[in-house]
Amino acid sequence: MPPSTLPAPSAPNPACVVNCALYGPGGKRDILLDDISDVLAVDDGSFVWIGLFEPDRQVLAVLQAEFGLHDLAIEDAGKAHQRPKIEAYGDSLFIVANTAQAIDERIAYGETHVFLGPRYLVTVRHGASLSYAPARQRIEREPELLALGPSAALYAVLDAIVDNYLPIVDDFKATLNALEAEIVSEQFHRGIVIRLYQLKRELTYMRVAVTPLQDVLSQLVRSSSPLIPPDARLYIRDVLDHSVRINETIDAIRDMLGTALGVNQALVTLTQGEIVKKLGAWAALLAAPTLITSWYGMNFHNMPELDDRYAYPLLIGSVGVVVIVLYRMFKKARWL
Repeated sequence: MPPSTLPAPSAPNPACVVNCALYGPGGKRDILLDDISDVLAVDDGSFVWIGLFEPDRQVLAVLQAEFGLHDLAIEDAGKAHQRPKIEAYGDSLFIVANTAQAIDERIAYGETHVFLGPRYLVTVRHGASLSYAPARQRIEREPELLALGPSAALYAVLDAIVDNYLPIVDDFKATLNALEAEIVSEQFHRGIVIRLYQLKRELTYMRVAVTPLQDVLSQLVRSSSPLIPPDARLYIRDVLDHSVRINETIDAIRDMLGTALGVNQALVTLTQGEIVKKLGAWAALLAAPTLITSWYGMNFHNMPELDDRYAYPLLIGSVGVVVIVLYRMFKKARWL
């Protein structure tokens, strides 16, 4: 064949394309975006899974033309800051879920936008989001799961998102336990209150991310769409159970944090009261001899110790007795 008639080589996938593969009876096969139409022309039960990370408009336009995606869904997928939701556009579903990732003891949030169609799944990641490579490897290892088609890939993605919440919640629990130990140790300092506030703030943000996802998962479980077969709904129901458990754990930790803040404040107030009582008791012990001895700083001629030989020792003894009596009284009252 003359060189001029040779087919032009396909362009490599853009850098924003993390994964582009065909899954079918023959297993997994990596493909190029330009080859999607050719591989889907063969109706053998296969589907494509395309993973994107912060794609540009050109790549989204290619996928829109390839799968007939709605303009509104493409517009949302090109932007972050979308609320968790599920929307139906013709024969496809558009799903938005929040993701979370612990970075330097702070939680960073991102989003995953999912397009689900009869023979495709497109995941678009924005912001802090871990790779879905483990999710892809999971369905590749489980043929019975892979046989469910794109809905199996959707389940694997949603399950990975929810599972990534678990270590963050566990870290919150461990941090709360450590702070509780510091609170009851009577070593109060400003850092405890600040850390409690920061922890509660992070949990509030996380709850905002997790709670709406329950509604999305509930809609998928109840969905009558042919894109979600009954067998796939069973798997998604399991993800829903996990998200409910995580949300309940978050609520419990938030309540415990509120209680911890209250206990910390009560203990600080109690400690301050104890200190004030001790200072008052020592002030009273010092006030009695001060009052008595101050009389002898005055210029009077008829002072008891001036005429009586034992007056001054008796005065010292009397002061000592008064101090001892006061000390025992305060000790009994637990002011000292």
